[in-house]
Amino acid sequence: MTTLSAALLLFLVMDPLGNVPVFLSLLKDLSPRRRRFVLARELLIALATLLAFLYGGRLLLEALHLRQESVSIAGGIVLFLIGVRMIFPPKEGIFGPTHGGEPMIFPMAIPGIAGPSAMAMLMLLGHEHPGRTVDWTIALLGAWAATAAVLFAATLLFKWLGESVLGAFEKLMGMLLVAISVQMLLDGVASFLAAAPPAL
Repeated sequence: MTTLSAALLLFLVMDPLGNVPVFLSLLKDLSPRRRRFVLARELLIALATLLAFLYGGRLLLEALHLRQESVSIAGGIVLFLIGVRMIFPPKEGIFGPTHGGEPMIFPMAIPGIAGPSAMAMLMLLGHEHPGRTVDWTIALLGAWAATAAVLFAATLLFKWLGESVLGAFEKLMGMLLVAISVQMLLDGVASFLAAAPPAL
């Protein structure tokens, strides 16, 4: 996987366009200045979380004695579920019901931006190609910066595109994620079968 393809996949997983209506709803009671501050804070928390999984994921996998194939299959399953929820969002929203008040970490930073699929993907990349950590860091920073730009322009995007167009984009992203998740599952199963001892 190239750095650019990793960045594009991470951008899809973070789903900033799909998060626009959700984030606007969460921040609607705040002043514009406070809204920008909260959004910046949540973006930084999400970035720190994702960097921690990128750099510490390999050590965590080794400590838990998890095989690469297990993470690939688990990441594919989680990615598949997220993609299906993007295509067929529940009434309470993709992240479930939210509580009133100013959001703090949940649900904006985690799982809004730093979701389980992004965490699993970064762990997998760091474990499969430990020598390319710099490439994955660049990919993560690029995807995060693009996500931040979309979310800071959320109000304008919502006015220009409308909820129906944003919803269509989210469904398209969901379809792409489902396709990618199936590929991850197939790769994990193929690697597992290739590493399995031959039957007697």
